Amino acid sequence: MSTKKEENDQPAYHFQEGERVLCFHGPLIYVAKCLQSRYDSVNSTPEYLIHYSGWNKSWDEWVAESRVLKHNEANVQKQKDLYKAQKAEPKKKKIVKKVSSMVGVETSSVATADSSSSKTELATLAPTECDVTRRQSPLQCDVTRRQRTGQKVASVESEQQFLLKVEIKVPLPDQLKPWLVDDWHLINNNKKLIDLPAKITVDQILEDYTKYKTMSKSSNPNNEYAVTEVMNGIRDYFNVMLQSQLLYKVERDQCNKLIADYPDTPMTKLYGAQHLLRLFVKLGGVLAYTALDEKSVQILLANFQQFLRFLHKNASTYFNLQCYSTTWCDNQKKS
Repeated sequence: MSTKKEENDQPAYHFQEGERVLCFHGPLIYVAKCLQSRYDSVNSTPEYLIHYSGWNKSWDEWVAESRVLKHNEANVQKQKDLYKAQKAEPKKKKIVKKVSSMVGVETSSVATADSSSSKTELATLAPTECDVTRRQSPLQCDVTRRQRTGQKVASVESEQQFLLKVEIKVPLPDQLKPWLVDDWHLINNNKKLIDLPAKITVDQILEDYTKYKTMSKSSNPNNEYAVTEVMNGIRDYFNVMLQSQLLYKVERDQCNKLIADYPDTPMTKLYGAQHLLRLFVKLGGVLAYTALDEKSVQILLANFQQFLRFLHKNASTYFNLQCYSTTWCDNQKKS
């Protein structure tokens, strides 16, 4: 009986196996085919095994339903508009530039597709271990294929350079992973939320780390500048990504209430260590949109690792399971 109930609770699939669809890959949309469907019990959403038309099956991937679109006239036009926008106005993102500056590299042109498409793609990325690989995007595979067959390829050099990205996976120390597991369990299974504003905020943690690094005997002006830029970059990413990438569905109403109660207050002054740790699960996917060479990636990862070790060393101060409660949910029911 319980199994049947769980099946009935699953949402309906909006795309059929064998159906021709459109699918986001990075900032652009491509023609694809839905091969299989399944239910993601963790995120409570359907997923689809997608095959991109004209590409090798090694590119087949499971994607969230939010990345898949019906193959109709309106969405085909959206596909064309995104492609034109990317070619016409590649821009450097301010936040990416700030983080990249700490390792002394220039950022590449970053996709300027509408924010919904960018957020959709990034939401599917959850790096778990250190692995830096250089890969071609689907569009670049298409360009390469046309070059081999002798078809004309107009003005693709800059686009090829743009689409050749470094995929960065930020490894989390094993000692910190249980905090993510407990965090998920308490919120999604025990129906508890973190009491906010946090007693120790993200801003405070970043400031603590900056002081810790700058007070080191080996510290020098260059190192202090790099640490400051790293922390500023993390702060900016957190403020931008919190609402769209770092919250569970049940936390969104709480976030909206916080924004209403604390207008113009950055998220880093309201949230704490648990949500900061979630950032590092998503951060590698965001950084994939920067033109970082392998050496710069390693420097960046080294900075992240030092910060994560600091979090682990001070876990008893920053992480606290007692900060989860049903207080906010109970107050909402009463109101």
